[in-house]
Amino acid sequence: MGDMSVLSAILLLLLVTICCRVKATTTTKRPNIIIILADDMGFDDVSFRGGREFLTPNIDALAYHGRILDNLYAPAMCTPSRGALLSGRYPAHTGTQHFVISNEEPWGLTLNATLMPEIFKEAGYSTNLIGKWHLGFASPEYTPTRRGFDYHYGYWGAYIDYYQRRSQMPVANYSMGYDFRRNMDLECQNRGVYITDLLTQEAEHVIREKAAANETFFLMLSHLATHTANDNDPLQAPEEEIRKFAYIKDPRRRKYAAMVAKLDQSVGRIITTLAQTEQLENSIVIFYSDNGAPSVGQFANTGSNWPLRGQKNTPWEGGIRVAGAIWSTQLQARGNKFTQPIYVADWLPTLAHAAGIDLPESSLQLDGLDLWPQLAGSKDAAHVPREILHALDDVWHVSSMLLGHWKYINGTTASGTYDQVLTYRELDDLDPRNSRYVVEVRNSPASRALAHFDLQRLGQQKITSLRHSASVRCGNLQRGCNPLVEECLYDIAADPCEQNNLIYSKQHEAVLMALRKRLQEFRLSALPPGNRPSMRQSDPSLHECTWDNFLVKQPGIVPLECDYHGLPCE
Repeated sequence: MGDMSVLSAILLLLLVTICCRVKATTTTKRPNIIIILADDMGFDDVSFRGGREFLTPNIDALAYHGRILDNLYAPAMCTPSRGALLSGRYPAHTGTQHFVISNEEPWGLTLNATLMPEIFKEAGYSTNLIGKWHLGFASPEYTPTRRGFDYHYGYWGAYIDYYQRRSQMPVANYSMGYDFRRNMDLECQNRGVYITDLLTQEAEHVIREKAAANETFFLMLSHLATHTANDNDPLQAPEEEIRKFAYIKDPRRRKYAAMVAKLDQSVGRIITTLAQTEQLENSIVIFYSDNGAPSVGQFANTGSNWPLRGQKNTPWEGGIRVAGAIWSTQLQARGNKFTQPIYVADWLPTLAHAAGIDLPESSLQLDGLDLWPQLAGSKDAAHVPREILHALDDVWHVSSMLLGHWKYINGTTASGTYDQVLTYRELDDLDPRNSRYVVEVRNSPASRALAHFDLQRLGQQKITSLRHSASVRCGNLQRGCNPLVEECLYDIAADPCEQNNLIYSKQHEAVLMALRKRLQEFRLSALPPGNRPSMRQSDPSLHECTWDNFLVKQPGIVPLECDYHGLPCE
């Protein structure tokens, strides 16, 4: 009888243990997800790549304590890049493959796509967008809070002034319009505050608010920096910040450095706030740029994509290979580079996996891959064989894709004006802090917060080694390519600077045929571009000097005089 009692007690203990484990598993809090998105930042404008002209200690700390995303790819322009991130699809499958949505155009990201915030909201997340949208606002159904975000604080269009929050589109020549909202309502508090600080402040508020409410959250901090403002004053930063870079001779580049510095400070502030609210340990933090920098030409910000060819809105690596990093305590290989090619559309299935969200992939029609096992796994995790459709624009006759380590380009933009290396690394105007680089990184607010979770101490040798390995090195120019008159084929793993066209090599004929065939298959599945002509009724002068839902809002009869001042919120 005694033995039966002992056996019963053991069975009861086992049952309780199993129940507790099940309960613990089912009640484990999902990770917070924070995506900090830079706008038009150059590939070489993060100092973890080796640049010494100005430092980005907080971004570098995120990369060193976490993982450098060594081969992160994005579409070459704002709208297609953001659409790919949120939909998990190639731009050709959402109708955003040609150029961007300009403020005066009556269209938006296809309403047939289920977006990342909708999926995370359904799974119980609080979903928040702070900053730029740029996926359409002509009708309310295109705007963020109708596409899955519980909360939006920021602007709907392409860009705004860093202080006055107004923009004028360069092509249509319509009036200056105010573009800043809290959800659907105009937001006019804190006027004159520098926009990078303003957006960061709001993101900090959201983090603290969610911590107090014990809510798991998805936060996309979509910065204006380092995109230009209006043509009459394109590069803007606080004077006290600009003075820190007096050693840079080019006044435009000096302002750009200050803009990057404020962006870097933002990253430090966000990580610090997560730590102060005891949410950092259970957060996934990602930083990257939406595309390469426009070094010259339209919207030029002096950003550097060195040593890569091309820039924003080109099919070359300088337009599509972007600076990026990720941190999470779930990453086993923190402190190591992640060399697997990753595409921004991968973030949807990858982060869903990390959050334990099951996706109905058949209905979502995702192009992105789930790379969480590789990101979270060992540093030696095998690469997933993959393809990336970089461009399929039959309006401008540009197509480009990656298949394994083979990259194909046919056609280019702007008649090839921006197809070469457009900037060079500065050797004279060096940041005085570079002589104590390791100390600057380790003393940054981001590093001080992240160091508590290191698998091993981040010392000078580790930082120096990572920085050296993250620098891209070009080979010798062997055979150039003019994509306006010939196809281009590169072994991008061996030739990241696209200097040796292999198109005429017989041994690569099978690869070339496979790329041509795959592009044709994509062409058959592509949606028509959604671009629509500008509409006069969108002009802010007809909507009280604001960019508004012009397809549903009745325009005024008499146009108003709209500039940087007057009317909005008066």
